[in-house]
Amino acid sequence: MPTFTAADGTRLAYHLRGTGEPLAVLPGGPLRASAYLGDLGGLTAHRRLALLDLRGTGDSAVPADPDTYRCDRMVEDVEVWRDHMGLEHMDLLAHSAGAALAMLYAARHPHRIRRLLLITPKPSALGLRATPEERLAAARLRAHEPWFADAFPAFRAWLAGRADFDDVFLPFFHGRWDDTARAHTAAEVGQTNEEAGERYFAEGAFTPRETRAALAALPAPVLVYAGALDGGPCPDLARRTARAFPHAEWTVQSGAAHYPWLDDPETFRHRTLAFLNPA
Repeated sequence: MPTFTAADGTRLAYHLRGTGEPLAVLPGGPLRASAYLGDLGGLTAHRRLALLDLRGTGDSAVPADPDTYRCDRMVEDVEVWRDHMGLEHMDLLAHSAGAALAMLYAARHPHRIRRLLLITPKPSALGLRATPEERLAAARLRAHEPWFADAFPAFRAWLAGRADFDDVFLPFFHGRWDDTARAHTAAEVGQTNEEAGERYFAEGAFTPRETRAALAALPAPVLVYAGALDGGPCPDLARRTARAFPHAEWTVQSGAAHYPWLDDPETFRHRTLAFLNPA
């Protein structure tokens, strides 16, 4: 397991999987260890994944200053990581909340990005967020599922701030609530730094106007990837996210939710590789 030292002295770890050209990967959560990403639907057969454990997660050390968990404070972690890996430019893939960090990095270091993939992204860096109405609309698409009657009221209460997160509505985050999805959620136990996650989106982390201005000049191609059944982001929010970039495309995977590489690995692999390796 390779490690490097961040500017503030925190030891950070990353994991290498697969063969081929490097693909740097930022996990979501926020502040979830990168293990949940697995092989990203078999991308390891085509690219060498470098999966970063953000500070305070997985095999990375806890920083001395907890304020450094704020998203904008971790941009330089990514830049030190790139330099450590010896990459002049990098293909960067980010999932969910990790996309906010990837956007801030691209805004601050635009010429270090070769291609940027934002997978079911949370576009907080742009001043956008999924609304409860969007998330409930996506949830209602699952009304035919046998677990819906128990899951929907709990999900609605959580979104309204009347209840805590409940495992009963985890199926909404997956396109198929099957053995693969259950095993994936079971493996997540203890993988998220909850305290750090609360600091990730802290006040001051984002300056949307400045970030939008910087990203409007980003020379790199961008892929914004949505799941048709995902509420955060729903496909329309993903489309609006893509508009922030001058060279962006967006795609929607049918039957997928927040983890499209689990719902249909072949489709996910095909679409991401087509973007990474254009004809």
